Formats: sequence, C-alpha cells, structure tokens
Amino acid sequence: MSTLSLRLPDSLHRKVKELAQQDDISINQFIATAVAEKMAALLTLDYLAERAQRGSLAAFGRVLAKIPARPPLPGDEISEAVEPNKRSQPTKARKGAAPKRGSRSRLRS
Repeated sequence: MSTLSLRLPDSLHRKVKELAQQDDISINQFIATAVAEKMAALLTLDYLAERAQRGSLAAFGRVLAKIPARPPLPGDEISEAVEPNKRSQPTKARKGAAPKRGSRSRLRS
C-alpha cells in the first residue's frame, strides 16, 4: 500500500467527506474507489479501441449474412426519415471535445 499526499480545494474536500459519510466509508476508500472507476473507464476505452483496430468489415459482413431475413420486431422499424442502407457520416469533433484516445493530456493537472 502506498501513501499519497493529495491537495483538494476545500469545497471538493467537503463534498467528498459528505458523500463518503453517506456511503458509510472513509474518505480514503471513497477516493480509491473513484480512482479505480476512472482507470477502469480509460482502460475500457483503450481496450475497445484496440479491438476495433483488429476488426474486419468483411468478417462482420460474413456474420451478418448468416442472419435470416425477417421483418423487424414492433418498435425496431427504421424511421421513414432514414434512408435504408445509407451510412451516416461521422460527426465532426466539437470545439473543446475530449482529446483522442491515446492522448493522456486530460490526466495532467
């Protein structure tokens, strides 16, 4: 186990203390859990991005071809406003959007 000195703004410290008390855990446990959750989220994004790189549209098409054709279940129909078989264009990143995966710049304080 390691010891870490952490500086928090007073308002954040008060809120962490309040939330930890509500969960009946220590501030230390609350922060450790929060760090673990953030790491899991980042590692999951990295894992999914890596898996996507190994993906193959041709293999995906072969799998989809095995599915028998049948009408959609009620509620799963495609809206009339959407043209079938037309791929939507990816949206452009908005100004101030999160950095691309692989960039750890958002982890710096």
